[in-house]
Amino acid sequence: MSSNAASPMSSYASSAGRGSGKPTSFVPELQSMMFALGDARRPLHVTASLVEDVVHTQLIHLLQQAAEVSQLRGARVITAEDILFLMRKDKKKMKRLLKYMVFRDYKSKILKSIDDEEALETDKFSSSSVNKRQKLAHDFLSSIDQTGDFLALFDDDDVDEVKQERLERAEKQTRMMDCAQYTEFCESRQLSFSKKASKFREWLDCSSLEVKPNAVAMEILSYLAYETVAQLVDLALLVKQDMTAKAGDPFSHAISAAYMQYHNATAEAHLHGLSVAVKSNPDSPENTPPSTPSTPASGQQSQGKSYSSTLGNGGLGHNSSSKAKQRKRKKSAAACGLEAQNDAIQPAHIREAIRRYSHKVGPLSPFTSAYHRNGMTFLAC
Repeated sequence: MSSNAASPMSSYASSAGRGSGKPTSFVPELQSMMFALGDARRPLHVTASLVEDVVHTQLIHLLQQAAEVSQLRGARVITAEDILFLMRKDKKKMKRLLKYMVFRDYKSKILKSIDDEEALETDKFSSSSVNKRQKLAHDFLSSIDQTGDFLALFDDDDVDEVKQERLERAEKQTRMMDCAQYTEFCESRQLSFSKKASKFREWLDCSSLEVKPNAVAMEILSYLAYETVAQLVDLALLVKQDMTAKAGDPFSHAISAAYMQYHNATAEAHLHGLSVAVKSNPDSPENTPPSTPSTPASGQQSQGKSYSSTLGNGGLGHNSSSKAKQRKRKKSAAACGLEAQNDAIQPAHIREAIRRYSHKVGPLSPFTSAYHRNGMTFLAC
C-alpha cells in the first residue's frame, strides 16, 4: 500500500458500480446478520447501510482484480482459481475458505443422496465428481505451492480462534433470550448471501461485467461477503469496547477526539429529539393547562358531590393520574429506545475499525490483511 494512496474511507465513499438510484439493497438482511453476529437486536439502519457500502465496494474491487487474473491466464470467465490466487497471502482466511468449500461439497452430497433416495456410501464420499470444489482447490493450490504450506491447510484441524470467539459470543448473547427472541436469533443466523443468489448477482451488477464469474466463484463471493460483514462486526465490537469509558481506567482520557465529538453530537441530537417530542406532546406538563380552582362548597351535600366527582370514572383525580402514567410510559419508552440505540454499533465504530485495520501498526495490526492494492485494504482476503 503506497504512502500517497487515498484513505480507505475515500475509496468506500466512491463505491464503484453503485449509483444512488440502485434499487437492490441488502440492508434488511444485513441488520439481521449483524444481530446474529453480536450487534444489538435492532441494529441501526444507518450502520447497516454503511456496512453494505463497504462490503459492496470490497467485492467490486475483488471482482476487478479477479477479472484481471482471469484475463492474464486467457480465461473467459472468473473461476474459483482466480479468487484463490488473490487470497494466497492470508493462509488463515484461505484455510477458512477451504473448509467452506469442503462443507459445500458435503452439503451437495447430502442433497444428492436425498434426491436419488440412495444411502450414503464411502466410495461416494471420495468420488471426484461429488468433491468437485475440494478437488478444484487442491489441484490449483498444488500447482502454485512451492513450500507445501497450502496443501497442509487441507489437513490442518486446529481450532479457528475467530470462529470460536464468534460462537462464544453467540452463546453469551442467547443466555437471557426468551423463546421468541431465540427463534428470531436462529433465523438471523441462517441468513446468507448465497440463499439469495439472483439478488446477489443483481447487487453486484454481474450482467454488466465483461468477464463474468461462474457458479462456484459466485458461491465463494457470497461467502466472502458474509465473512466481510462478520469481520466488520468483530472489529467494530472491539472498537466499541475500547471507546467505552471505564471507571478507574487511567487511559480513558485517551479516547480519540473525533469519536468523542461524533458521540457527543449524536447524544445531543437524541436528547434534542426527545425534548422536542415531549414538548410537542399535548399531555406533557408544559402544555397541560392548570386545573381550574373550584369554589369552596358549603355544607355536607356539596362536600359529598365534590368527593364523589373526584372518585368517579371521569373524575379529575383519575384523569390526572392516568395522564401521569401515560407520561411515565412515554418517557420510559423513549429512554429504552435511546438506550437500545446507544447499545447498537454506531457508524463511527465501523469507520474507526476500518481506519485502524488499514494501519500496519496499532491495536488491530494482527488482524490486518496482507493484501493491499490501489489504496484498498481487503477485509476478506
